[in-house]
Amino acid sequence: MGPGLLKVAVISLFPEMFSALSAYGISSRAIENGLLDLKLLNPRDFTEDKHQTVDDRPYGGGPGMVMRVEPLKKAVDAAQLWFKQPRHKVKRIYLSPQGKTLSKAGVTELGKNENLVLIAGRYEGVDERFIQAEVDEEWSIGDYVLSGGELPAMVLLDALIRKLPGAMGDQQSAEQDSFENGLLDCPHYTRPEELSTESGIESVSVSVPEVLLSGDHKRIERWRLQQSLGRTWVRRPDLIEELRVSGQFGPEWQKLLDEFLQKQN
Repeated sequence: MGPGLLKVAVISLFPEMFSALSAYGISSRAIENGLLDLKLLNPRDFTEDKHQTVDDRPYGGGPGMVMRVEPLKKAVDAAQLWFKQPRHKVKRIYLSPQGKTLSKAGVTELGKNENLVLIAGRYEGVDERFIQAEVDEEWSIGDYVLSGGELPAMVLLDALIRKLPGAMGDQQSAEQDSFENGLLDCPHYTRPEELSTESGIESVSVSVPEVLLSGDHKRIERWRLQQSLGRTWVRRPDLIEELRVSGQFGPEWQKLLDEFLQKQN
Protein backbone atom coordinates (compact mmCIF):
# COMPACT_ATOMS: atom_id res chain seq x y z
CA MET A 1 0.00 0.00 0.00
CA GLY A 2 1.35 3.39 -0.94
CA PRO A 3 0.94 6.64 0.99
CA GLY A 4 -2.58 8.02 1.06
CA LEU A 5 -4.18 4.64 0.34
CA LEU A 6 -6.73 3.12 2.66
CA LYS A 7 -6.19 0.16 4.98
CA VAL A 8 -9.24 -1.07 6.89
CA ALA A 9 -9.52 -3.89 9.40
CA VAL A 10 -13.08 -4.99 10.13
CA ILE A 11 -13.90 -6.91 13.30
CA SER A 12 -17.14 -8.86 12.87
CA LEU A 13 -18.78 -12.13 13.87
CA PHE A 14 -20.00 -12.39 10.26
CA PRO A 15 -17.01 -11.44 8.06
CA GLU A 16 -18.56 -13.24 5.08
CA MET A 17 -21.13 -10.43 4.86
CA PHE A 18 -18.40 -8.14 3.58
CA SER A 19 -18.15 -10.07 0.33
CA ALA A 20 -20.94 -7.69 -0.74
CA LEU A 21 -18.15 -5.11 -0.94
CA SER A 22 -15.07 -7.16 -1.72
CA ALA A 23 -16.61 -9.07 -4.64
CA TYR A 24 -18.68 -6.43 -6.43
CA GLY A 25 -18.57 -3.03 -8.09
CA ILE A 26 -16.40 -0.05 -7.27
CA SER A 27 -15.19 -1.46 -3.96
CA SER A 28 -14.05 -4.70 -5.60
CA ARG A 29 -12.10 -2.76 -8.23
CA ALA A 30 -10.55 -0.59 -5.52
CA ILE A 31 -9.20 -3.74 -3.84
CA GLU A 32 -8.00 -5.22 -7.15
CA ASN A 33 -6.24 -1.96 -8.03
CA GLY A 34 -4.49 -1.70 -4.67
CA LEU A 35 -6.39 1.38 -3.50
CA LEU A 36 -7.96 -0.45 -0.56
CA ASP A 37 -6.46 -3.13 1.68
CA LEU A 38 -9.24 -4.87 3.59
CA LYS A 39 -8.68 -7.34 6.44
CA LEU A 40 -11.51 -9.22 8.16
CA LEU A 41 -11.14 -10.55 11.71
CA ASN A 42 -13.67 -12.69 13.56
CA PRO A 43 -13.60 -12.41 17.39
CA ARG A 44 -14.48 -16.13 17.56
CA ASP A 45 -10.99 -16.87 16.25
CA PHE A 46 -9.57 -15.24 19.37
CA THR A 47 -11.48 -17.28 21.96
CA GLU A 48 -9.93 -20.07 24.04
CA ASP A 49 -12.93 -22.33 24.82
CA LYS A 50 -14.21 -25.07 22.52
CA HIS A 51 -17.54 -23.28 22.02
CA GLN A 52 -15.79 -20.07 20.86
CA THR A 53 -17.84 -18.00 23.28
CA VAL A 54 -17.90 -14.30 22.50
CA ASP A 55 -20.86 -13.16 24.62
CA ASP A 56 -22.41 -13.54 28.08
CA ARG A 57 -25.42 -12.46 30.10
CA PRO A 58 -25.50 -8.80 31.16
CA TYR A 59 -24.80 -7.87 34.77
CA GLY A 60 -27.93 -6.48 36.39
CA GLY A 61 -30.18 -8.72 34.34
CA GLY A 62 -32.20 -7.91 31.26
CA PRO A 63 -32.76 -9.41 27.82
CA GLY A 64 -30.13 -10.45 25.33
CA MET A 65 -26.41 -11.01 25.57
CA VAL A 66 -23.40 -8.68 25.64
CA MET A 67 -20.16 -9.18 23.71
CA ARG A 68 -17.23 -9.90 25.98
CA VAL A 69 -14.08 -7.78 26.18
CA GLU A 70 -11.37 -10.44 25.77
CA PRO A 71 -12.10 -11.72 22.21
CA LEU A 72 -12.71 -8.18 20.93
CA LYS A 73 -9.50 -6.90 22.57
CA LYS A 74 -7.44 -9.70 21.01
CA ALA A 75 -8.98 -9.05 17.60
CA VAL A 76 -8.14 -5.36 17.89
CA ASP A 77 -4.58 -6.20 18.94
CA ALA A 78 -4.23 -8.46 15.89
CA ALA A 79 -5.51 -5.66 13.67
CA GLN A 80 -2.99 -3.27 15.19
CA LEU A 81 -0.15 -5.66 14.36
CA TRP A 82 -1.43 -5.95 10.79
CA PHE A 83 -1.22 -2.20 10.25
CA LYS A 84 2.44 -2.09 11.36
CA GLN A 85 1.78 1.44 12.56
CA PRO A 86 1.94 3.12 15.97
CA ARG A 87 -1.34 3.25 17.86
CA HIS A 88 -1.91 6.98 17.25
CA LYS A 89 -1.93 6.42 13.47
CA VAL A 90 -4.82 3.93 13.58
CA LYS A 91 -8.37 5.15 14.26
CA ARG A 92 -10.70 2.65 15.90
CA ILE A 93 -14.41 3.09 15.24
CA TYR A 94 -17.34 1.30 16.84
CA LEU A 95 -20.54 1.34 14.78
CA SER A 96 -23.28 2.18 17.25
CA PRO A 97 -26.72 3.86 17.42
CA GLN A 98 -25.22 6.03 20.17
CA GLY A 99 -22.55 7.43 17.86
CA LYS A 100 -22.34 10.61 15.82
CA THR A 101 -24.62 10.47 12.80
CA LEU A 102 -22.67 9.90 9.60
CA SER A 103 -22.96 12.73 7.06
CA LYS A 104 -20.94 14.06 4.14
CA ALA A 105 -18.82 16.03 6.61
CA GLY A 106 -18.29 12.89 8.68
CA VAL A 107 -17.20 10.86 5.65
CA THR A 108 -14.77 13.64 4.70
CA GLU A 109 -13.42 13.74 8.24
CA LEU A 110 -12.94 9.97 8.44
CA GLY A 111 -11.47 9.92 4.94
CA LYS A 112 -8.43 11.79 6.25
CA ASN A 113 -7.36 8.59 8.03
CA GLU A 114 -5.29 6.01 6.16
CA ASN A 115 -5.73 3.27 8.79
CA LEU A 116 -9.14 2.38 10.22
CA VAL A 117 -10.49 -0.37 12.45
CA LEU A 118 -14.26 -0.83 12.13
CA ILE A 119 -15.85 -2.78 14.97
CA ALA A 120 -19.27 -4.29 14.27
CA GLY A 121 -21.16 -5.20 17.42
CA ARG A 122 -23.95 -7.76 17.80
CA TYR A 123 -26.54 -8.83 20.38
CA GLU A 124 -27.29 -6.08 22.93
CA GLY A 125 -23.94 -4.44 22.27
CA VAL A 126 -20.44 -4.74 23.70
CA ASP A 127 -19.06 -4.41 27.21
CA GLU A 128 -18.72 -0.69 27.94
CA ARG A 129 -15.21 -1.20 29.30
CA PHE A 130 -14.05 -2.27 25.84
CA ILE A 131 -15.45 0.93 24.30
CA GLN A 132 -13.80 3.09 26.95
CA ALA A 133 -10.40 1.42 26.60
CA GLU A 134 -10.14 0.56 22.91
CA VAL A 135 -12.50 2.74 20.83
CA ASP A 136 -11.63 6.22 19.56
CA GLU A 137 -15.00 7.19 18.09
CA GLU A 138 -18.55 5.88 17.78
CA TRP A 139 -20.48 6.48 14.55
CA SER A 140 -24.09 5.80 13.57
CA ILE A 141 -25.83 5.76 10.18
CA GLY A 142 -29.19 6.85 11.62
CA ASP A 143 -31.54 6.94 14.56
CA TYR A 144 -32.71 3.35 14.36
CA VAL A 145 -31.46 -0.04 15.54
CA LEU A 146 -30.12 -2.79 13.28
CA SER A 147 -29.25 -6.40 14.09
CA GLY A 148 -25.56 -5.61 14.07
CA GLY A 149 -22.86 -3.20 13.00
CA GLU A 150 -21.99 -4.96 9.74
CA LEU A 151 -24.38 -2.99 7.51
CA PRO A 152 -23.35 0.39 9.01
CA ALA A 153 -19.70 -0.60 8.56
CA MET A 154 -20.36 -1.42 4.89
CA VAL A 155 -22.20 1.87 4.38
CA LEU A 156 -19.26 3.78 5.85
CA LEU A 157 -16.75 1.77 3.82
CA ASP A 158 -18.61 2.32 0.56
CA ALA A 159 -18.78 6.06 1.17
CA LEU A 160 -15.05 6.18 1.92
CA ILE A 161 -14.09 4.07 -1.09
CA ARG A 162 -15.95 6.37 -3.49
CA LYS A 163 -13.70 9.22 -2.37
CA LEU A 164 -10.45 7.36 -3.01
CA PRO A 165 -8.57 8.90 -5.97
CA GLY A 166 -8.92 6.52 -8.90
CA ALA A 167 -11.62 4.32 -7.32
CA MET A 168 -14.29 5.53 -9.71
CA GLY A 169 -13.78 5.33 -13.46
CA ASP A 170 -14.82 8.97 -13.85
CA GLN A 171 -13.72 11.17 -10.95
CA GLN A 172 -16.17 13.83 -12.15
CA SER A 173 -18.97 11.40 -11.34
CA ALA A 174 -17.92 11.36 -7.68
CA GLU A 175 -17.60 15.14 -7.62
CA GLN A 176 -21.16 15.55 -8.92
CA ASP A 177 -22.76 13.11 -6.46
CA SER A 178 -25.49 14.32 -4.14
CA PHE A 179 -24.16 16.31 -1.17
CA GLU A 180 -20.70 16.92 -2.65
CA ASN A 181 -21.59 20.62 -2.95
CA GLY A 182 -24.15 20.44 -0.16
CA LEU A 183 -27.05 19.92 -2.60
CA LEU A 184 -29.05 16.96 -3.84
CA ASP A 185 -28.12 15.68 -7.28
CA CYS A 186 -29.91 16.88 -10.42
CA PRO A 187 -32.15 14.58 -12.50
CA HIS A 188 -30.44 12.34 -15.06
CA TYR A 189 -31.62 11.02 -18.44
CA THR A 190 -30.42 8.50 -21.01
CA ARG A 191 -31.66 7.01 -24.30
CA PRO A 192 -34.26 6.89 -25.77
CA GLU A 193 -34.86 10.57 -26.33
CA GLU A 194 -38.64 10.01 -26.41
CA LEU A 195 -40.31 7.64 -23.97
CA SER A 196 -43.95 6.61 -24.07
CA THR A 197 -45.66 5.96 -20.74
CA GLU A 198 -49.21 4.98 -19.88
CA SER A 199 -51.28 7.61 -18.08
CA GLY A 200 -54.73 6.22 -17.43
CA ILE A 201 -56.08 5.12 -20.83
CA GLU A 202 -53.76 7.44 -22.76
CA SER A 203 -50.17 7.01 -23.91
CA VAL A 204 -48.05 10.03 -23.02
CA SER A 205 -44.73 10.85 -24.69
CA VAL A 206 -42.08 12.23 -22.34
CA SER A 207 -38.98 13.87 -23.80
CA VAL A 208 -35.51 14.51 -22.47
CA PRO A 209 -35.16 18.21 -21.54
CA GLU A 210 -34.08 20.17 -24.60
CA VAL A 211 -31.11 21.79 -22.88
CA LEU A 212 -29.43 18.38 -22.44
CA LEU A 213 -29.56 17.85 -26.21
CA SER A 214 -28.20 21.31 -27.05
CA GLY A 215 -24.50 20.51 -26.81
CA ASP A 216 -24.08 23.84 -24.99
CA HIS A 217 -22.05 22.72 -21.98
CA LYS A 218 -22.34 26.04 -20.18
CA ARG A 219 -26.17 25.96 -20.43
CA ILE A 220 -26.22 22.33 -19.36
CA GLU A 221 -24.05 23.04 -16.32
CA ARG A 222 -26.31 25.95 -15.35
CA TRP A 223 -29.45 23.83 -15.80
CA ARG A 224 -28.05 21.01 -13.68
CA LEU A 225 -27.12 23.38 -10.87
CA GLN A 226 -30.56 24.99 -11.01
CA GLN A 227 -32.23 21.57 -10.87
CA SER A 228 -30.08 20.61 -7.89
CA LEU A 229 -31.04 23.81 -6.10
CA GLY A 230 -34.73 23.33 -6.86
CA ARG A 231 -34.76 19.67 -5.89
CA THR A 232 -32.97 20.45 -2.63
CA TRP A 233 -35.42 23.27 -1.87
CA VAL A 234 -38.38 20.95 -2.41
CA ARG A 235 -37.06 17.82 -0.73
CA ARG A 236 -34.48 18.99 1.82
CA PRO A 237 -34.97 22.69 2.67
CA ASP A 238 -32.86 22.11 5.77
CA LEU A 239 -29.81 21.72 3.52
CA ILE A 240 -30.51 25.08 1.89
CA GLU A 241 -30.64 26.69 5.32
CA GLU A 242 -27.33 25.06 6.29
CA LEU A 243 -25.72 26.46 3.13
CA ARG A 244 -27.08 29.93 3.91
CA VAL A 245 -25.70 29.79 7.45
CA SER A 246 -22.29 28.61 6.22
CA GLY A 247 -22.15 31.39 3.61
CA GLN A 248 -21.96 28.97 0.65
CA PHE A 249 -25.34 30.03 -0.72
CA GLY A 250 -24.41 33.09 -2.79
CA PRO A 251 -26.44 35.53 -4.93
CA GLU A 252 -26.00 33.47 -8.12
CA TRP A 253 -27.48 30.40 -6.48
CA GLN A 254 -30.35 32.50 -5.14
CA LYS A 255 -31.03 33.82 -8.65
CA LEU A 256 -31.12 30.30 -10.07
CA LEU A 257 -33.43 29.11 -7.30
CA ASP A 258 -35.78 32.07 -7.80
CA GLU A 259 -35.99 31.23 -11.52
CA PHE A 260 -36.74 27.62 -10.73
CA LEU A 261 -39.52 28.54 -8.29
CA GLN A 262 -41.07 30.98 -10.79
CA LYS A 263 -41.27 28.18 -13.38
CA GLN A 264 -43.16 26.00 -10.88
CA ASN A 265 -45.91 28.59 -10.39
